[in-house]
This record gives sequence, structure tokens and C-alpha cells, in this order.
Amino acid sequence: MDTQFKKGVLELLVLLFASKKDRYGYELVEEISKVVNVNEGTIYPILKRLTNEGYFETYLKESTGGPSRKYYKLTVLGIKRKNILLDEWKKFEKSVNSFVKESECNE
Repeated sequence: MDTQFKKGVLELLVLLFASKKDRYGYELVEEISKVVNVNEGTIYPILKRLTNEGYFETYLKESTGGPSRKYYKLTVLGIKRKNILLDEWKKFEKSVNSFVKESECNE
């Protein structure tokens, strides 16, 4: 997938996956990697920025398999941001699909 496409949608994917339940960073990387090819170096800066902007709260939780994990919990502001981005995505997707369909018909 083109880097610019991916860059534009990663924030939405992070917020969507974290809206289902609190997640730790590597868990988000694994889940998002099932949709688009990303690595930790891509997701962690997004998590840091979204936390700094007030969209996530973080807390540590003991892990049975190693050190404590930092969990990301969506805030009310984060839920609003997710809903805004999701609405924008749906409008964008509809517009692009309509354009593609029209373009294919004109060929």
C-alpha cells in the first residue's frame, strides 16, 4: 500500500482498535498489521502524539509474561476524534468510490 494512503488512515485505525477495549502498544501494532503493513516504529509515535493531544490516557498493568505493559485507554475526547475521523473517512470513501465508478464507466 502506498505510504501516503497508509499515513492518512493510521490514526483512524489506532483509534478504532483502541475503542473496542484498552490496548497495549504492541497489541495495537499486531492488530493494525492485519489490515495494513506497519511496524512499532510507525505506531508508537502516533500513540505518543494522540496521548499528548488528550485522546488517550495511559496506565501500567502487570503482565504474566514479563514487565508491566502500558495500556492506552480512549478518553471522551478520543472517542469524539474517532467519530469525526470515521465520518470523514466514510465521506471520503463514498466520494472516491463514486469517482472511480464514473471513471470506469467512461472507459
